[in-house]
Amino acid sequence: MKKAQLSGSLRASVGKKENSALRGEGKVPCVLYGSGEQTHFSVRAVDVEKMIFSPDVYQVELDIDGKKAMAIIQAKQMHPVRDTAVHVDFLELNDKKPVKVSLPVRVTGAAPGVLNGGKLRQPYRMLRVIGLPGSLPEEIMIDISTLKIGDSIRVSELKIEGMEFNEPANAVVIGVKMARGAAEEEAEEEAAAAAAAAETAEGGAEEAPAAE
Repeated sequence: MKKAQLSGSLRASVGKKENSALRGEGKVPCVLYGSGEQTHFSVRAVDVEKMIFSPDVYQVELDIDGKKAMAIIQAKQMHPVRDTAVHVDFLELNDKKPVKVSLPVRVTGAAPGVLNGGKLRQPYRMLRVIGLPGSLPEEIMIDISTLKIGDSIRVSELKIEGMEFNEPANAVVIGVKMARGAAEEEAEEEAAAAAAAAETAEGGAEEAPAAE
């Protein structure tokens, strides 16, 4: 996973009134948990929202009034209208304890099926995985350079050392489906090929000598 740094300040109180005052100052109330007692703190909204709205997943080095910890964003509460962060939960990481995260799926290569008129289908933009923090990659890169029309790559075909997928094994992650125009063109080609084969067969039958 990518790494980032974030500075925060301890919160003297966790009441609604205090949280509202923090938001008015451009800060976001947060909590850190996962190894003993919870730590309540706040960070600048502009800093944490850079991570929230990014497609990447970050290991965050938190510095809370001098106390440092490695963590990931486990949950977030967003304002229903303004789409700003209202509260963020951080899970403290342990190098020896597996963690569940969702990693972005990205593709590399050019699929022959797409070049031939097919349409790339990607149902999963993120995949849930389980692994030790130090073993998790920044992203799940999938090579699509062999995909023809009708081909797909399922979760069960993805093998990345150091982690397991927490998704249905049969789920299609990437596929190339037949576009309407490509389907019509293929049907015309098949019809033409069938007609040519029929003409060849008829011609061969006329030329064949009659059995005595």
